[in-house]
Amino acid sequence: MKKRTRVLAAVLAVLVLLAAALILNGPKISGWVLRQMYPRRFSGTVSREAEEFALPEGLIYAVIRSESGFDPKASSHAGAKGLMQLTDETFRWMAEEHPPENGGGDSYNVEDNVHCGCALLRRLLDHYSYPEVALAAYNAGMGNVDHWLMDPEHSGDGETLRSIPFPETSAYVKKVMKSWKVYEKLYPDKRG
Repeated sequence: MKKRTRVLAAVLAVLVLLAAALILNGPKISGWVLRQMYPRRFSGTVSREAEEFALPEGLIYAVIRSESGFDPKASSHAGAKGLMQLTDETFRWMAEEHPPENGGGDSYNVEDNVHCGCALLRRLLDHYSYPEVALAAYNAGMGNVDHWLMDPEHSGDGETLRSIPFPETSAYVKKVMKSWKVYEKLYPDKRG
């Protein structure tokens, strides 16, 4: 019991110190904490691909954060791989249309994966009128989104989605859009 009391006292002391630090240095500390939560890992690759595909860096980081949490070895139950979670089929499609500099044979390779993920993002942003719709297609596929856009229950104008019938996709779009806004505010020196 004494050990537990000491641990709780130590935790309480740390919390008090953090609270004091926040009061005295609030913006500095909160900015640091947010940067830890919204990092810019693989910045050289992201900057290069953002420039090549005319994409906001913040959008790329938001997709990577949401898709893989910056884990280049991430894989999903659906077979998506790498930082930007591309299926083998999508990876090959984008690699054929926009070959990566080194040949693009490995969907777990950071450079290849980000290159092909950015190529897909660019294609979707060019195809759809709104980023939210493009992100829905990134998550659920163009076929599903095209179907939703034709359905008056989900779209009133054929360009925007007033509802997304897949809860996972709806949550994904909201998460990426929120992250993108945070990246824009945290890192104003880079193209949002």
